[in-house]
Amino acid sequence: MPFAFKQKFFKFLSTNPLVAKLQYSLKISLIFTSILFFDAVQRMLRVVKEGQTAKEEHAFTDVRSETNFAARKFYSQRNVYLTGFTLFLSLILSRVFGIIMDLIQSQEELGLMKKDGQSSAAQNFKKQIEAKDREIEILKKQSTQNNKAMNELVDNANSSSGSKKEK
Repeated sequence: MPFAFKQKFFKFLSTNPLVAKLQYSLKISLIFTSILFFDAVQRMLRVVKEGQTAKEEHAFTDVRSETNFAARKFYSQRNVYLTGFTLFLSLILSRVFGIIMDLIQSQEELGLMKKDGQSSAAQNFKKQIEAKDREIEILKKQSTQNNKAMNELVDNANSSSGSKKEK
C-alpha cells in the first residue's frame, strides 16, 4: 500500500468523529464481550464440576443424560473459546492500529528530517563551494601577480643582458 494512501487513510480513521463514535461503541461491545467471557468461564467450570460429580456418583445411567451433558460441556467450551478469541483479536487489532499510527508518524518525522538534513547539507555544501571559489580567486590573483613579476624579472634580465652585449 503506498505511503500517501496509507497516511491519509489512517489519519481519516484517527480524526473522523464518526469513526470515533464507532470505536466508542466497539469498546462498549468489548466490555460486554468480556462479561460474556467471564460468564462462559464460570458456566464451563460449573459444567465440568457437575460432570466430575456425576462420574463419581455414576449418575449417567442413560444415553440421553450423557449426551445432554456432553452438549452442555461443548457449548460452554465453545462460548469460552469464541469470546476469548474475540477479546484477543480486539487487543491485537487495537495494538496493530497503534503501531501503524506510530509508524506513520515516524515516517513523517523521517521525511521532515531528510528534508531538513538535505537543506542543511546543501547549505553546508554551498558554503564549502563558496569557500573554494574564494580560494580559487585568490590563487588566480596570486598567479597573475606571479606572472607579472616573472615577466618583469625576465624583461629586466633581458634588458640587463642586452646592455651587456652592447658593451
